[in-house]
Amino acid sequence: MGESKKEIEKKKIASRGVPSSESLYFPSYNSSGVRRFQDNTEMPTRNLWSLEEVVNFVFPKKYQEKYHEIAVKFLKLLTRKVRLRGSELSSFVSENKISKATFYNRVLPRLRRVGIIKIERETLVPVEGKRKYRPMRVSLSKTFGNYLMKIGDSWLAVVDDARSRE
Repeated sequence: MGESKKEIEKKKIASRGVPSSESLYFPSYNSSGVRRFQDNTEMPTRNLWSLEEVVNFVFPKKYQEKYHEIAVKFLKLLTRKVRLRGSELSSFVSENKISKATFYNRVLPRLRRVGIIKIERETLVPVEGKRKYRPMRVSLSKTFGNYLMKIGDSWLAVVDDARSRE
């Protein structure tokens, strides 16, 4: 009847690792798939990664080629327009012959989850009817970059602190 905390923990299913929906792809920093970003003294280089290279961390071309391709096309359009309405998203999907399920259930949610895009909805109720309409607006977001910079800056502070104590 009164199970201890240890007994309850033993009954839990063993972890299968980090869910893919909550992870990023980080190949080895010195692999051929990652363009050099620091010199031999660990100082960052001034070159920037292209949109395709950044998207590769979210949808690795090696493992999710179709998602990668769709995300790159979509983000190129979004970087040109900065903000897209639902009708423009629909046009993008049909013009590029992309599966709606793939775009709306896989690509768009993942880009949102990692902070590359922001999705906003406004609720409109037409005067003549009672049916609500919630148009979608998608825009670029800095959250992805801010999140990774916070991780990077925090790690650099840990390393600098450790090295200063030497």
